[in-house]
Amino acid sequence: MKTLTDHLAQYAAYHRDPRNIATHFIGIPMILLAVTILLARPGLSLAGLWLSPASLAALAAGLFYLRLDLRFGLFMGALLGLCLWAAAALAQQSTGVWLGAGLGLFVIGWVIQFVGHYYEGRKPAFVDDIMGLIIGPLFVVAEAAFLLGLRREVEQVVVERAGPTALREQRVRA
Repeated sequence: MKTLTDHLAQYAAYHRDPRNIATHFIGIPMILLAVTILLARPGLSLAGLWLSPASLAALAAGLFYLRLDLRFGLFMGALLGLCLWAAAALAQQSTGVWLGAGLGLFVIGWVIQFVGHYYEGRKPAFVDDIMGLIIGPLFVVAEAAFLLGLRREVEQVVVERAGPTALREQRVRA
């Protein structure tokens, strides 16, 4: 089974242009929230929780992230929990509100992603490996951690395998 660094390095190889990475900080959270919203119906309220296909998908994704890495997995679980909370609120609104929010975020998020890949000059990672769809959100969290100076040991392995970005080269020189 692939490790955290295997997945991140493979995904990072498709994302070395800082402009592409920047678009991922916007587009991927939009897409993640959109998918959660769209999967939040049908659902039912049970003991104060909204149970839906989104709940099952978030549980499966959360377990996958935890298997890869405890710290990133816990953070991803918290983010998925926030997405579920927002999705449940929207799922209980009118069909127009629910569908408009889900489809709107989905389309805009993907447009932003494709703009980033235009700058990159390379197709999205999921085209070659469907796992890129679940690694994308983790990549954004990892990149944020790296920018904050966290998880340097993971960043080092990813950069060794995928190569540096222009931002990392500037940060190393500073």
